[in-house]
Amino acid sequence: MLSALADPTRRAVFEALPQGPRSVSELAATIGVTSSAVSQHLKVLREAHLVMMRPEGNRRLYSLDPRGLADARDYLEQFWPSAIAAYSAALSTARADLPDQPTRR
Repeated sequence: MLSALADPTRRAVFEALPQGPRSVSELAATIGVTSSAVSQHLKVLREAHLVMMRPEGNRRLYSLDPRGLADARDYLEQFWPSAIAAYSAALSTARADLPDQPTRR
């Protein structure tokens, strides 16, 4: 899942989808790459379960896949407690390094 988002163009395709379903041509115009390139990136994102496709007439519309996003969120949430602890420790260190402030009356 994370490797699917490592490519900057693929990440741009992914980040263009929260606004709603889009076709390959809409994504290509938004991102500024060819439709062929967008299709290749969408294939990788689909295989990673980060986007899904639904046919609409003769077009295919792509949107974010809530199941894959939930898996990504669950994976990243395991790091949250240690990230908060590290942030808290960094704040404590920064406060300890500050010169004493005079008290106000």
